Parts: sequence; C-alpha cells; structure tokens
Amino acid sequence: MAAPDVSPSLSAHPRPEPGSPTPLQKTALVHSHDFDRFDYGPQHPLRMERLGLTWRLMDAYGLTRLPQATTYTSEPADERDIVALHTQGYVDVLKASNTGQAPRAASLHGLGPGDSPVFPGVWDIARLIAGGSRLAAQVVARGEADRAFHFAGGLHHAMHNRASGFCYVNDAVLAILELRSHGLRVAYVDIDAHHGDGVQAAFYDDPWVMTISTHERGERLFPGTGFVQEAGGAGALGYSVNLPLEAYTASDQFLAAFEDVVPPLLRAFRPDVVVAQLGIDAHLTDPLTHLALDLQGFARAVARIVELSPKLVALGGGGYDLRNVARGWTAAWAAINGVELPASMPQSFGPDIRRFDFESNALWDPSFDLPQPARDRAGAYATAQVEAVRRLIFPHHGL
Repeated sequence: MAAPDVSPSLSAHPRPEPGSPTPLQKTALVHSHDFDRFDYGPQHPLRMERLGLTWRLMDAYGLTRLPQATTYTSEPADERDIVALHTQGYVDVLKASNTGQAPRAASLHGLGPGDSPVFPGVWDIARLIAGGSRLAAQVVARGEADRAFHFAGGLHHAMHNRASGFCYVNDAVLAILELRSHGLRVAYVDIDAHHGDGVQAAFYDDPWVMTISTHERGERLFPGTGFVQEAGGAGALGYSVNLPLEAYTASDQFLAAFEDVVPPLLRAFRPDVVVAQLGIDAHLTDPLTHLALDLQGFARAVARIVELSPKLVALGGGGYDLRNVARGWTAAWAAINGVELPASMPQSFGPDIRRFDFESNALWDPSFDLPQPARDRAGAYATAQVEAVRRLIFPHHGL
C-alpha cells in the first residue's frame, strides 16, 4: 500500500551521503515487558521468551543505561493506524480471535492451526508490536533520536488481508507509512533468512520506498518468493530488490554479496531514513532455515547498515534459536550505539546461560568449516544473483 505522495524532503537540511562519518548519535530502545504475557502455543517455534532474554542480556552488558540512549515503552497501536494497511474485515476477525477461540472466518484470513495460530491475546500482542514499531519511527521522524531499535518488531510477512508466517500485523509497513507521513524517503533493508514479502507487496508500486531483501532462495524456503525478477510495479520498476541466496551461504559470502548490492543502491536512492529488519534466522544453527552465517557475520552486516543509514529505524524479525536471538540483537544494539562488547557474556547473565543451555558464556561463535562443495555452490549462486541484480535493477538507478 503506497503512502500519500508527499515531498520526499524532511527539511531544508541536505541528506548526508550514506556511509559518511557522523558524530555520536542519539538512540532509542523500544520495549515492553508485557510481551512476556503472550504465547503462540507450546509447540510453536516462535517463542516470546526470546524478547525477555534479549532484554536481560542487554541489561547485563549495561546497554539499557547508555548515556546517549533513551528507553521507550511500547504502547498498543490504535485500530485506525492498523487499517492504514490492513482491511477492516481482516482486523475485525483478528479482534474476534483475541479470546483464543477462532471465529468462523478465521481460516479465510490465514488464522488457524500451523504458522499463525489463534491464541488468547493475539489481537493485543499484534497491536503492541505494531505500536512499538510506529513509536520507533515517530521518535526518529520527530528528531528525538537518530537511530531506534524495536527488537520485538519486524513481522514482515503479514499481508493487507491475512496473517502469514507467524505475522498478524505488518509493523514494518506501518513504521514506513509513519515515516512517509512526515515526508521522508525510505529504504527498507531486510536481512532475515525469509523473504520480506509483506513489505515488498505493500510498496511494490511506490517509487518513494525502496525495498531490499536478502534471503534464502524461494525454491527452498517459505514464503517461496523473493526472486530477482520481482523488481517492482510499472511505476516503480527497480525499487523492489531481491538477493536470494543458496543454502549454506557463509558469512564471508553473504557480506560480499551484500556489499555488491546494498551500498550502491542506497547511494543512488539517497534515503532520508533506513528501516532495517534484522532477523537472526540466517544463522547456521537456526532450526528453520539453511543459511550459514555466524554471529560475527550478522553483527558486521548490522554495523554496515548502521554506517549506510542517515537515520535508522531497526526492527527484529525471525530467529528460532533463542540463544542466537539474545546474542544477535544485543550485538545489534551495541552496533547501533557504537559500543564494543566484551567477548564473554557478563556473570550476572549466568542464570539465563544455564537455564537456556548456552554452550558457553562466549558472545561470539567459534570458527567452523563448511564442506567445500557446499561453499562452492553457495558462492556460485550468490555471484549469479548479484550479476542478475546488476543487470535488472542497477540500470533503473543509473548504475
């Protein structure tokens, strides 16, 4: 869904070139302990415990008390803000599902057993996540912060009339719409292992929003989309960018492909603000995906996004190994603030290390070797996809 066609210029101040040096930034961390009240169900792979675990590791490192950072508490989004994207019919069904009992029309809107179950409070948590991402966008748009992080957000699969892939309300789209309402030109960069299909669909015909998604190739992984040829609608050709990757793509290969595609496009597009979806499910040990990043590679990708962003609204996303989620998003918040973390997690985090069966107290992953044939296949595929992006997308931006 395209935002109103307003001027892309936030103010009279020129945008800095992406990647140019900047002074210490004001930052904002958006969170709510109310997330602990919700549960997708005992067998569901999306565990809400990951959010509290992440907060506690951030807190143990002292990252919740940084002098340049302000912590904001998420508040539920108003229904009128949610229907800026989602249909009233879908919203009505989602509201009716809040008791935990599925209404008759639930299955028509993607709700039910499987990926997007009905559970008590499903409407409440959808509103809370959406409100947190809109708040992150608002504090950046108002100039209260240069960079904001709402790690409960990033539920990028929800469509305008249905739930999809664990996602009920597309908070990333709502954050972008909020930024557009302030006249901002927005680039969306998504490094989740799954294609950011809901965000792409919302802005497929909108040249004021560029969407870039790196992800495992659609033939292998949900949602089965995200091919290079999905390049944008007739009025926005070249503004939907996809970089699919082969299984077992390692950090060095991912980072090389990222560098070949993302910085040139951001420099050409010159956004006022970047919205980044920082799913950590591209990690080697994630149980639902097949990419092979280590935590160091993920953190380097985040740091690069930070460098390239004149302003930044960062969101969470996928991540189904809770230990990776806590370490990855803690490292992401450190990168957003320019903080270098000790390699060992703090002793005060010890009870969680034991409770959640961390392999050690190390923040970073040990080195590992992938079979050479797998590396060769992943490298060749990445090279081919980068070349396809250069051939199909770059010419639309004078590259």
